[in-house]
Amino acid sequence: MKLVSDSPILSIVGTTASGKSSIAMALAGEIPNIEIVSIDSMQVYRGMDIGTAKPTESERFQVRHHLIDIVEPTVDFSLSEFQIQAVRAIAEIEERGAVPLLVGGTGLHLRAVIDNFEIPKQYPAVGEELNSEVDTTKLHKLLLKLDPIAAGRMEETNRRRILRALEVTLGSGRKFSSYGPGMQQYEATRFQMVGPRWDREVINQRIEKRFNQQMEQGFLEEVRRLTTNSDQLSRTARQALGYRQFIDYLDGKTSLEEAIDIAKRQTKKFARRQERWFRRDPRIRWFDITRNPLELVPTLVKEWRDAPN
Repeated sequence: MKLVSDSPILSIVGTTASGKSSIAMALAGEIPNIEIVSIDSMQVYRGMDIGTAKPTESERFQVRHHLIDIVEPTVDFSLSEFQIQAVRAIAEIEERGAVPLLVGGTGLHLRAVIDNFEIPKQYPAVGEELNSEVDTTKLHKLLLKLDPIAAGRMEETNRRRILRALEVTLGSGRKFSSYGPGMQQYEATRFQMVGPRWDREVINQRIEKRFNQQMEQGFLEEVRRLTTNSDQLSRTARQALGYRQFIDYLDGKTSLEEAIDIAKRQTKKFARRQERWFRRDPRIRWFDITRNPLELVPTLVKEWRDAPN
């Protein structure tokens, strides 16, 4: 399904814990008929609510959300399927005369939607064989040999991306880096991206505070409940921050204190990766935030109201 209009679509991007969702909800209170499209690779999973900072039932009652709770966590939900459903959701929102608002921090999924990337097929047998190799550094060295361009675009520790690049390269016989226009190209787009930007230490503090709140809300119990079901979590779902550390704890591999500490450190590291990813995109307009992410809402509302119909 193609998008039905060429009118601009606002997209709120940025690191985890930067306040994207609160900005989106505030905008929905000022701009009529907004519907939010979540660009988050983990909020698609039912039951993974607390750890993914999913919008509350009250927020979803106030504003219609899309791409949330659409599959079971036992499913490996591909980038290609995400792209298809996101584009479809945007088109259907516009067909109803409503206003789509993209919100999220999963950079690759955002690029797939706004830049219409060509997504390579999946090769599960190849992927399963590759995943049996526990040494991620070794896998990165193999990718460096087979597709040095792709290897140069990802960190040596990013196991998920390395596995995917190798799976496609070996499964299709075509280099992973040959698909799409390339991550380093930033074409003109109808999606107008804006992002709240914080001092890194402040983001770290916000991550700490949010994680502590998630623990109080029952994050560990959520993971326990998900892992005691008869069906196993998919490989993708198990990689969600916090979830994989608590799974290790429940499996007896770490103490609870260690799991919490690792989860917080990995989340902060992830935020730095997000920051580097988004910083490369010259199309994003950044707003420096000092105290409250809602500081940028009046500017965005004014620009929307002043824009030509």
